[in-house]
Amino acid sequence: MPKNKGKGGKNRKRGKNEADDEKRELVFKEDGQEYAQVVRMLGNGRCEATCIDNVKRLCHIRGKMHKKVWIAAGDIILVGLRDYQDDKADVILKYMPDEARLLKAYGELPDNIRLNEGINTLDEEEVDGADEYIEFEDEDIDKI
Repeated sequence: MPKNKGKGGKNRKRGKNEADDEKRELVFKEDGQEYAQVVRMLGNGRCEATCIDNVKRLCHIRGKMHKKVWIAAGDIILVGLRDYQDDKADVILKYMPDEARLLKAYGELPDNIRLNEGINTLDEEEVDGADEYIEFEDEDIDKI
């Protein structure tokens, strides 16, 4: 039997991100960086993101963020562009939903980007379709 060397298992290591709730300074893009919205997660520390300049790039999540900052589809991220590969980029930072709203308010993000904060927003067509229902008469119910 191996000797117990630690203070717990993987579940203890998983719960170390408690200091992320505090307010942090808003980081704006610099030269060689771009804002992007995650389209889908690919696995193996990679994701597909659409940058603000309307280019889809394959983004690599850096090791410092790996298994510490969880990125999902619809998140706003800051990517570092590569000089030698235009179709690939590196994820530098993930913006929290309130930070993404601030970026949009400051005019850093264009108005056509829909911020996905986990709230299901229904389009007008879906809302109109939700009012339709089937009405049964008493005779139909008796036949069933």
